[in-house]
Amino acid sequence: MITVLDYGMGNLHSVKNALDYLGVEHQISSDPSDCALANGLILPGVGAFPDAVKALKSSGLFGEIQAACKAGKPLFGICLGMQLLFSESEEFGKTEGLNLIPGRIVPIQAPGLKIPHIGWNQLAVCRPDPVLQGVKSGDYVYFVHSFRADTARENLLCTTNYGECIPALVKNPDLPVWGAQFHPEKSHNVGLSILRAFCAIAEKGASK
Repeated sequence: MITVLDYGMGNLHSVKNALDYLGVEHQISSDPSDCALANGLILPGVGAFPDAVKALKSSGLFGEIQAACKAGKPLFGICLGMQLLFSESEEFGKTEGLNLIPGRIVPIQAPGLKIPHIGWNQLAVCRPDPVLQGVKSGDYVYFVHSFRADTARENLLCTTNYGECIPALVKNPDLPVWGAQFHPEKSHNVGLSILRAFCAIAEKGASK
């Protein structure tokens, strides 16, 4: 069972549609206890980083997500959900994140280009990973964001370019924690392939 975490700021409908299409058994839940019970977690997100952290803490999900992931529970963050995985954000002042991937969230610096970065852009694969089955450099995915991650290269699976190099898909090398700055649920076959691979990893881990 994959649990999509509902804390009031996620694009739940499109994620659910993608999982339905893939035939993945899943539920949408705001219950913190489901973090430990699920085979894998998906953390979507749309909006501002400080508001999302406040919502996660008030719901009781913040600490439960941290505990579950540090115990080896697979997690996939999407868009703002990906940004929440990092140590802190500079959006509207400094706010602590889940600290599951070292790094910080900073504004995109793209002089002459429109912010937010909206639309289809190409991936550049940095290193292989099980979630990248069938994904290659040059594949297009769909972005909507004004901030980006500032993190070590060892945490990068894919980047994109929008006035500067932007982390597109990240992974903690020491934990089963992934995050996509783009929206895989809106990125056609490429995004669905990544979601399918993540869910398979989570289900395989649960069967051991």
